[in-house]
Amino acid sequence: MAHIKTAISLQKTLLQKIDALARELDISRSRLFALAAEEFLQRYQNRQLLDAINAAYDDLPDPEEEALRQQRRHQHRQLVDEPW
Repeated sequence: MAHIKTAISLQKTLLQKIDALARELDISRSRLFALAAEEFLQRYQNRQLLDAINAAYDDLPDPEEEALRQQRRHQHRQLVDEPW
């Protein structure tokens, strides 16, 4: 996979924390940024998927519809259970 260099601007204190963590993890700063970006993208994609799933299930019947459905089920059950 090709690597591309890029430049970003960060607050000095944030860069110091990043450098410290990279040293602690014994990885390069570039690798730490790559890991962080990958995790962010994965979380973002997971959030989009969750939002899509929630939207798909968001069309559940409202309480009024559910009450009517229960009433119809009860009526149907009475018809089915009646003796011939």
